[in-house]
Amino acid sequence: MDRHLLVLSTICYLAAVLRLVVALRARIFPRGRFNFFAIGLGFIFQTAFLSVRGHELHRCPLTNLFEVLIFLGWSVALIYMLIGPAYRLSLMGAFTAPLVFLIQAFALLAPIDVRHPVKLPVNSWLEFHASMSIVAYGAFALACVAGVMYLVQERQLKTHQMRSIFYHLPPLTDLFAAITRLLWLGFALYTLGLASGFFVGEPLPRIQVICAVGVWLLYAAILQGRHLRRLAPRRVAALCIIGFSAALTLLWGISFSAQLHSLP
Repeated sequence: MDRHLLVLSTICYLAAVLRLVVALRARIFPRGRFNFFAIGLGFIFQTAFLSVRGHELHRCPLTNLFEVLIFLGWSVALIYMLIGPAYRLSLMGAFTAPLVFLIQAFALLAPIDVRHPVKLPVNSWLEFHASMSIVAYGAFALACVAGVMYLVQERQLKTHQMRSIFYHLPPLTDLFAAITRLLWLGFALYTLGLASGFFVGEPLPRIQVICAVGVWLLYAAILQGRHLRRLAPRRVAALCIIGFSAALTLLWGISFSAQLHSLP
């Protein structure tokens, strides 16, 4: 039943992707209402899936890579719906939907939904640490998406090739302001998640600590460079893309709730 909900969610994101493809081929870029509705509906099905899986496991559904990827997709959609409309970034849905679709399609197709047997009670600090870190990844993902939008618009301005999508993109100043806010939001959430890991009460694997601190230092360096104005907006946008790509490769290094509570 839970996977059926996830399939429905993935179909919603696929509909937004197909809408984008048709619009680009027709060279007439529509308003973002359809994308927002499709992502909102997909988010509802994602939430239902996580609720069903959580009740089944009696803990936060972050017990394997499959659930982590779904939680990541859910976080991306959540941050988009909170940030996008607030900063006139409704078009961001056209860039967000393909990312979430790819994440969920991979999770559904790959044989990674492996259940881990558990015997110890739930550790609330560990679950808070893992879930807050993944939500921060959602903010970093949206900063990456905004970075792509920034680079696309800047390139069109430099080459003087104004395509239909250009006239629907927010101004560069608004995009960069959104990138900065998303970076700070993600960094604050990730710092909170990282700090909570010290209250778990059990020793965390060294590889997890190294990977988590590495991601934190990466985004701290980006924000520091921006604060000191040593990084131009274009470089900040590019580093958001590079940073999120690097952070994704470190997902395997995060110790999720079941890994400390599983049977040997």
